Amino acid sequence: MTAQASFALRGHNPDVLTCIANLSNDEVFTPPEFANRMLDTVAEAWADSHNGASIWRDPTVTFLDPFTKSGVFLREITRRLTEGLADEIPDLRDRVDHILTKQVYGIGITRLTALLARRSVYCSKDATGEHSIAKSFDRDWGNIWFERTEHTWAGPKCAYCGASRTAYARDEGLETHAYAFIHTKDIKKLLGSMFGADVQFDVIIGNPPYQLSDESPGESSTRIASASPIYDSFVEQAKRLQPRFLSMVIPSRWMAGGRGLDNFRREMLSDRAVRALVDFPAASDVFGPKIRVSGGICYFLREEGYDGPAQVTTIRGSTVRGPITRTLDERDVFVRDVEAVGILTKVLSFQEPSVSGMFQSGFGLDTNYSDAHDVQSADDLTLHMNVGGMGHKRATRYVSRAKVERGLELIDAWKVLVPSAAGYGAEQLYDRVLGRPIVAGPGEVATQTYRVLAPFATQAEARSFESYYRTKFFRFLVSLRKVTQHASPSVYSWVPVQAWDHDWTDSELYAKYNIDVDEQAYIATRIRDVDWVTGGSHA
Repeated sequence: MTAQASFALRGHNPDVLTCIANLSNDEVFTPPEFANRMLDTVAEAWADSHNGASIWRDPTVTFLDPFTKSGVFLREITRRLTEGLADEIPDLRDRVDHILTKQVYGIGITRLTALLARRSVYCSKDATGEHSIAKSFDRDWGNIWFERTEHTWAGPKCAYCGASRTAYARDEGLETHAYAFIHTKDIKKLLGSMFGADVQFDVIIGNPPYQLSDESPGESSTRIASASPIYDSFVEQAKRLQPRFLSMVIPSRWMAGGRGLDNFRREMLSDRAVRALVDFPAASDVFGPKIRVSGGICYFLREEGYDGPAQVTTIRGSTVRGPITRTLDERDVFVRDVEAVGILTKVLSFQEPSVSGMFQSGFGLDTNYSDAHDVQSADDLTLHMNVGGMGHKRATRYVSRAKVERGLELIDAWKVLVPSAAGYGAEQLYDRVLGRPIVAGPGEVATQTYRVLAPFATQAEARSFESYYRTKFFRFLVSLRKVTQHASPSVYSWVPVQAWDHDWTDSELYAKYNIDVDEQAYIATRIRDVDWVTGGSHA
């Protein structure tokens, strides 16, 4: 096969890289169309910073995908450079060989993906083989490196990525998911040993692994799945290389939440080198319906030396909003829609206390509390809980008052119980956001399935709060900080406290906070009506 023919196959329908099944939700293959969108963003920024020059016409620019899977970024970069350098290097074979040996580099995340990437880029898993379109390599892996990397155990966790030792201390035949790029204290030295000490990367681009499961093999199936994000480590490591441009696809949950991402969020929002941010609240708009990334996904472009606001684009289905010039650190979390910023500004201008301050610590009964019973005995308390493992079926059981060691002052008060996890945050376009509340009276407690707002002096006060919780206004303000199912007290930080003396309606709240007709219509497009039946044993 000639080099010309091999690149011509790129246009054949279907493109094989659109047909590959994803490995998992943690390691998601990037569709070619999306990779090209990111490369367009890089090219536009390069031209803007280089007096209109095309990055694809420069034979000195170097590219690195430090977590390549299908090789789509490297392949599309190679295709663009092959077209752009036609005048600079007229002979096609020489041109392709120069690009592959001097400009395009990758690090495989697993042995399998490294082989796949080499086939995508070199048309051969062996870069020195007879079918390889690169002709000057003296190593079979070319410029797409992979070697098995082991975790560095410091007690039960990896010192570099925090992986669980019981989950990832694996036999030689199994993947360790110890990614070389983030398992080093000196990334420049590591890359120098791979590709040569004189290689400096101008553009780093790709789609890193998103998380590592905390669950060990053989753990109970009733255990709630847990995972720790690691994409932040890839971003931070790439910054240390100081590329001229850095662009990555990452989950959007960092904007307002995410386990252990507080420092990362502060750094990203305050980083004035971030030039562009493109946000997809529904990950299915990028990866298709089978891949769900709670909170959506985004990609950013960071330019070393840039100091200014970011151009923010939000894409929901076929609706594109932006680019809009935004200062990312306007608030402690990023408000994704500019329309929402105006509404939030109006609400916060009243400087009222926050509902988040009403939450109590609860009763200390674990979500999977097992010492409850079906028949009430004397002095038993009514216990609100979920049963059925992952089925999340609400149930009422009973528990001895003596078993409750925390929140004793709340047992005989009126309170409102709200689910600790519910809805899909920004994953859906039209969402309820929160789960059905329960008005609970004296003698009622709950497991940690619920969070507790209390105390209310009377049932009427608790009912008043419940009516407020159900409004679109309330749920909209929560949605600005809630990007996953989890609803910690912090997601209620922008919801102001009201007087608990009557039932609240959206119309009344819109009038109080001067929410105009267009803003009301916008809220209606984001938050749907709820059909909850009034909850609790005091319905």
